[in-house]
Amino acid sequence: MPGRPALSRRTVLRSAALTSVAGLGAAACSPGEDGAAPARPTAPVDLGADEEMAKGTTRLDRDHHVVVSRADDGSLKAFSTVCTHAGCPIRKLEGTKLVCPCHGSEFDARTGEVLHAPATVPLVELPVQVKQGRIVAGTGA
Repeated sequence: MPGRPALSRRTVLRSAALTSVAGLGAAACSPGEDGAAPARPTAPVDLGADEEMAKGTTRLDRDHHVVVSRADDGSLKAFSTVCTHAGCPIRKLEGTKLVCPCHGSEFDARTGEVLHAPATVPLVELPVQVKQGRIVAGTGA
């Protein structure tokens, strides 16, 4: 084509290599199909009997990716346990600290705040309430 420089073989190969490396990097930082977790539950999640959760305690529901805590004043807070860094489901609760298995981010299970990077955004807070003696979090709670 007149007026258009021809691409060298080197330029074409470099572009192809950079595209595939960028794709691998994106895939490495995102959860796979079996590790993927929705950022929020799509239905209400029953987190157990209200009377069984004492003040000052925290409970992790690994199956639904939700953590709930009861403050000393009796109030409840719930958060999604999907890491805000790369979307990995968090399945480890150490006291009141959630630890992401993918890149080591840590969150306060009572506030959702980031305790340790690489995450920089707090966990997604979920609505939570007591319905008929059961703690329920997520959509419709």
